[in-house]
Amino acid sequence: MIFAEPNAVTLGGPLGDAVAANRAGRLSTFVTGPGSPAIAIFDPETVAANEGGDWYGEHAGKWLYAAARSRDPALLPRVLEVADHLVSLQDADGYLGNYPPARRFMVKQPPKPFSWNGEPALRTWDIWTHAYLILGLVEAWKATGQENGDDHLLDAAARIGDLVLRTLRAGDVRITDLGNHFGLSATVLIDPACELYFATGNRDYLELATLVLDQAEADPHSAFLSAALRGDDPSAIATGKAYQLLWNLVGLAKLYRATAEPRYLDALHLIWANVRDHHLTIGGGPWGGVAHRSREVFNAPGTFHPHGYVETCSTMSWIQLNRELLGILGEAKFAQAIERSAYNDLLGAQGADGEAWCYYSFPNGKRVHTTYWRCCKSSGAIAIEELPGFAYGVAADGSVSVNLLGPSEATLDLPGIGAVKVTQTTDYPFADTIRIAVDAGGAKVALNVRIPDWAEGATLTGADGPLAPDSFFRVETSDSVLLTLPMPARLHHASSRNVQESLAPDGTPVAQEVLRHDYVAVSRGPLVYATGLIDGFKAEETIRLGLDALAADTSGDVTLTPRDRGAIRFEPYYRTGNRDDGAWRLTWLRLAPEPAA
Repeated sequence: MIFAEPNAVTLGGPLGDAVAANRAGRLSTFVTGPGSPAIAIFDPETVAANEGGDWYGEHAGKWLYAAARSRDPALLPRVLEVADHLVSLQDADGYLGNYPPARRFMVKQPPKPFSWNGEPALRTWDIWTHAYLILGLVEAWKATGQENGDDHLLDAAARIGDLVLRTLRAGDVRITDLGNHFGLSATVLIDPACELYFATGNRDYLELATLVLDQAEADPHSAFLSAALRGDDPSAIATGKAYQLLWNLVGLAKLYRATAEPRYLDALHLIWANVRDHHLTIGGGPWGGVAHRSREVFNAPGTFHPHGYVETCSTMSWIQLNRELLGILGEAKFAQAIERSAYNDLLGAQGADGEAWCYYSFPNGKRVHTTYWRCCKSSGAIAIEELPGFAYGVAADGSVSVNLLGPSEATLDLPGIGAVKVTQTTDYPFADTIRIAVDAGGAKVALNVRIPDWAEGATLTGADGPLAPDSFFRVETSDSVLLTLPMPARLHHASSRNVQESLAPDGTPVAQEVLRHDYVAVSRGPLVYATGLIDGFKAEETIRLGLDALAADTSGDVTLTPRDRGAIRFEPYYRTGNRDDGAWRLTWLRLAPEPAA
């Protein structure tokens, strides 16, 4: 599937509001020019004295990528100004980081004593920063120079790739020496190396990507490809760091696009299913923070607790992984995963002004807006700018895939037809009907309309019989079709359990459940719902369910009426508490234990 160009799609509804806020907020205020703090840290005097603040250099490449990807005419002159300033600081050998000479990735560093997060040396974010700089410069080139043949930004990105390739070929340092989490913070370079290969056609960058993967596979701690093929749980790969592991999988997917190596796709299938089935919140974000060594690593499989954390960076990389797999395989389940996380955990982390972001989001917990330098503010901005680009796609047979549902408009170039306008008119995700219209000069257009996984009983113009949830349905039209998606409010059940397991003297297994708390949550259509503090002051509530406990109203809110207490009003998770800093969101309510039979 070939996705639409980002500037060929306009989103409406909550996703469109998020895009508009992102451009007026974070992208407009964080970097205003070369003097902004996130860019000024690359100035030579600052670099020479930089003995701390390891990962802060990432923001330059992240901002360039997101602002360039927006294709916003108001932002692109600033993108070019900042990119040109950074390129002017690039060393002759291609180095463009913010580490002083003695600490740079080309210089082998003294080893650091073993630590839980797998830091091989004192400074371990130099490759990470360069990975984002490559992605940012390549995207800036696509937005400002590709059409007119101005390749100076692409050339600067390529010089970084050349430097890393020379360094790794020399053999004094390995990629796993250059990143923490047992090297996963450096092996993420697979992604930008592939982007350089796609942009230039130079097979040196394909060699760089495969060399990085080979060096990762040579270390059992970081061998994520082998671990995925074995079926290892993501929490047991390296340190289990969700953001880093998922970004490495994005790179692996791009490497599959470049090579068609079957092992890569096999590994991606296995680990993707594991993450989806065992490691997502109800809102679709990868989560951690439950009885584990860090809030940013995957929870142990089967773990549930309503106070677990979702790091916004992890949501971004999960969305990007699903983008890659959707492009490769064209399967609805990947678009479904994007939509679930976008409407819930992604929008739920963004402030209404587009400037504020939550570093961590909790199904149950207080909303806390993070500070200027935190990584998740830039990651959230990237994730928002990814959404228009894969809302629609064109399949190999020339049909149009409607990947994201919601009010939107796209202009696509179809083989044999030319420019075609596709429009979704709807109040989705609050309303249950979507009219999808095509303007192709009277020609018939084949639409692949995505049926969400929750949409039992969906109907579509031209369909005979039931539509399979979590699939695409093909229909042809020269005018429009109407998609109807039943959206009853639904209850979801989950349990937090503690089971003690051991072996008896005779070797037989012994297991005893010593703790169990049951919970219930509410959804409607693609939206997860939450309430504020119960009765205005309680951070938890235990309820007993009755018959006909749920009722939705015309505002899109849902009322839950338990037995023996007053009704509790729920609203979509992302907007609960007016998206204010300090607002409480309670997604899961505890269920009262049932009397023993």
